[in-house]
Amino acid sequence: MEHVLLSVHVLGGIVFVGGSAAATSLFPRYAPAAAGEGRSRSVAVALHRITRGYAVLGLIVPLAGMILAGVQGRMGEIWIIISMILTAVAALLLATQIYPRQRQVLADPGDGDPGRLRLLSMFAGVYNLAWAVVVVLMIVRPGSGQGG
Repeated sequence: MEHVLLSVHVLGGIVFVGGSAAATSLFPRYAPAAAGEGRSRSVAVALHRITRGYAVLGLIVPLAGMILAGVQGRMGEIWIIISMILTAVAALLLATQIYPRQRQVLADPGDGDPGRLRLLSMFAGVYNLAWAVVVVLMIVRPGSGQGG
């Protein structure tokens, strides 16, 4: 059972979290703007859909992780707690900032002000950084006595 949970957790992280991380990072590059080469509304729409779809499917990752940590009796370990907090921060950032701002940009590309897309890029960077730290914590497992 543990192997199945770990496999679901890791594969879900790679496919769904990785997919949403890539989509959020690429969206500002293709988002419609008043001026700019390389902009493609159709690509931006696809990235917006990927952001939403993979984020929803990505809920499998923390769910499988929490069940696995519970089965292994590790819920109280600091690396698990920090990972859960960072996961919640990333999810809130995606749900309250990234996805709604992508939708706004698609609905109204604006007058060419790059500030909205820069802010969206910044939020995507923080989202991706949170996931990178979680991955490092999963590998290093500080305080577990079983690092690396």
